[in-house]
Amino acid sequence: MPSQLRAGLQQILRTRALSRRDEEMQLACGAMSRDFIDGKEAFAAWQDLKVACDAIVEAVGTAGIEFDAAGGPTLGADALAVGIAAVSNKQWFIVRKRQKGRGTRRRIEGLQIGPGDRVLLVEDVVTTGGSILDALGAVQQTGADVVAAVTLADRGDIASGAFDELGVPYFPMATYSDLGIDPVVPPENVLPMAEDAISHNR
Repeated sequence: MPSQLRAGLQQILRTRALSRRDEEMQLACGAMSRDFIDGKEAFAAWQDLKVACDAIVEAVGTAGIEFDAAGGPTLGADALAVGIAAVSNKQWFIVRKRQKGRGTRRRIEGLQIGPGDRVLLVEDVVTTGGSILDALGAVQQTGADVVAAVTLADRGDIASGAFDELGVPYFPMATYSDLGIDPVVPPENVLPMAEDAISHNR
């Protein structure tokens, strides 16, 4: 049985994030699905975002995992990173999709993580985990230690396997079975990309 906080998070996902479309739509990974999950809109209100952030902090804390900063790929991790930092009195950072082309030329904004920092990697919704695995690589390049990865919802089975291979504890706060939807099976050409991400992050 999920904790009260986790159950509350899953209820918000089911009632405010999940919608069923008449026609299939293409997801970021290239797969097609009628089930759409909008984690950003669902947790736009602070009271709902706080439920999600408290549930995440509870889950990793119960597992005995301590962290100094939370962050992940923009835009999926933006609100979560700041919210988790707020409820846990930690720090936050955001990973750009690519290095900034001017000014500081940073890829990581917010806390400038580095050796000795224990990082909680976060993302809202994953299907193959491509974005969060890419962010993992960027974080590891700083020398920081990724102590765990957390997602609000996981629509498939690929990300969990990838993090398991990398030895990173993974906490999907809701799976497709929790949400009562079918798992998303990505196109075959996506799988080698996921495997590349694993090999680059080893």
